[in-house]
Amino acid sequence: MFLAIDIGNTNITFGLFKFNGKNLSDKPLQIWAVATSKKKTADEYAIKILDILYYSNIDLKKQKIKNIAIASVVPSLDTVFANLTKKYFNIEAFFVNSKNSGGLKYKYANPDEIGADRIADAVAVYKKYKTASIVIDFGTATTFDCIDKKGWYLGGVITAGPLISAEALSNRTAKLPLVNISMPPNPIGTTTVEGMQSGLYYGYIGLVKEILSRLKKQMKDKNIKIIATGGLSCLIAREIKEIETIIPELTINGIKFIWEKERKK
Repeated sequence: MFLAIDIGNTNITFGLFKFNGKNLSDKPLQIWAVATSKKKTADEYAIKILDILYYSNIDLKKQKIKNIAIASVVPSLDTVFANLTKKYFNIEAFFVNSKNSGGLKYKYANPDEIGADRIADAVAVYKKYKTASIVIDFGTATTFDCIDKKGWYLGGVITAGPLISAEALSNRTAKLPLVNISMPPNPIGTTTVEGMQSGLYYGYIGLVKEILSRLKKQMKDKNIKIIATGGLSCLIAREIKEIETIIPELTINGIKFIWEKERKK
């Protein structure tokens, strides 16, 4: 089996793929997520992973994990997971970056600055559609990544995610609480919480629509696929008609595609 790991600032997502003859399965058999903690050791994370596999009825004696690939945006955890994979799985982990990117081509000033998750998203969406695309990843930060019809990574937009905005409101004001991001009953909030939820929810929808409009105008392509992924994609994307589909496992699939292509080299 093959394990893809997406290390984000809020969550770490694991996707397990099975070898189907010489190739990996198209979709992950299972996906799990745990909260990201920069303080946890390799041993602590290993216990979590092994427990998850055990309670998911994955018998590692019969179904061995032979390869692991990682896309990380938390540099302090890179060494932790490199040590973990070596100690508990006897595997040298493969790390996605601008050079280990499955042949992704860049029109970007410094590709080394691009997050590994954004690279994985770009690779996955172009492999699936083979056309100009915009990927919106609703994570801790919300990113917009633009790929042209020839598969070149053009760049994109980075903005604070809804959770960061909610935390900033709570932390920088004396009387405003920390609220959950959810669709309010009405745009006009009749309580402080509803007012904040309305501002966060509808404000974010407006932000996404405006950015999309400007990106599409600059890309000058009539057939742009717009795909959403990330933890809050289901909540926000349903209000934005330009988004054609939501693919929760997009980043995990991108990690797998990159590893497969780099392995062939």
